[in-house]
Amino acid sequence: MTSAVFLSMAIQASLMLILLGLAVALIRLVKGPSLADRVVALDMMTVTIISFCGVYAVFMDEPSFLDVAIVLALVGFLATVALARYAEKRLQQEDAERADREKEHSDG
Repeated sequence: MTSAVFLSMAIQASLMLILLGLAVALIRLVKGPSLADRVVALDMMTVTIISFCGVYAVFMDEPSFLDVAIVLALVGFLATVALARYAEKRLQQEDAERADREKEHSDG
């Protein structure tokens, strides 16, 4: 087995496993059940797409796909931070509403 054949087989196996991971993350994104599950699934999908870009860059011998992967990593990080802040504010709002309802119930 030559190194080129081994590299080709490794790339094909990597792409299949990456697509499997992407499918699993998509299922978790759709099923949920909570916002945190969906945020983690979206982050996992971003990481798998970044890894796909890296493996595909090796497969096609085209280093410009690595630039795409770097940009996607930066955008994915910012999206994860934004979604985490949104989830935190939503949780704080739900806690405040619950406290108000409990206060009304205890006063009434």
